[in-house]
Amino acid sequence: MREVTGAAPNPWFSWDYVQANWGDITEALGQHVALTVQAVAVAAVVALPLALVAHRRPRLAGPVLGLTGVLYTIPSLALFAVLYPLLRDRRETVLVGLVMYALLVLVRNVLVGLQGVDPAVVDAARGLGMGPLRTLLTVELPNALPAVVTGLRLATVTTVALATIGVVVGYGGLGQLMYRGFNSQYRAEIVTATLLTVALALVADAAWWLAGRLAAPWARAADARGGAR
Repeated sequence: MREVTGAAPNPWFSWDYVQANWGDITEALGQHVALTVQAVAVAAVVALPLALVAHRRPRLAGPVLGLTGVLYTIPSLALFAVLYPLLRDRRETVLVGLVMYALLVLVRNVLVGLQGVDPAVVDAARGLGMGPLRTLLTVELPNALPAVVTGLRLATVTTVALATIGVVVGYGGLGQLMYRGFNSQYRAEIVTATLLTVALALVADAAWWLAGRLAAPWARAADARGGAR
């Protein structure tokens, strides 16, 4: 725990605070990273089959997007407050809430990516004797990858921000430091937690961008051709 005396200065930036509270900071940061990674991973596993169903059965696209959209519109404070009495676990409450918020972004982007695949390419694959599963894995999903990565980037950045709200049930990662800092009016604690949250979001976004460029070199080539025109 940090130590603050009544006569101590209250700066916005303090390396002394970071050094004295390194254990608390790394624990909160680790909790934040774990929540983000787990929530996005679970949401991706759930979103992919939902998007595939909506793609294969267009009449289900409206209900699927509508359901995920309704979940996204629930205020985070209210959602966590409702989930906690049901789950009785702080970590599970925050994790389930973050998964629910990430679903809309992921389902929508995966669906948009699949719908954007050139039908002529799919027909050509089927003409070569590819079955539905092989066509999906080797043709449709690779072509939809840029949209999927965009969805993962948006979902990850959103999750990093929303994880701080978990402080309402006592499991908010860096949000715990922010809350503690606001309660005590200790500026260095607030700023440190805020900067780490922003840095985490930027690093995660950059990592997904790089992963998308490496996984879809054809998209990079297409961008280069477009820029040369």
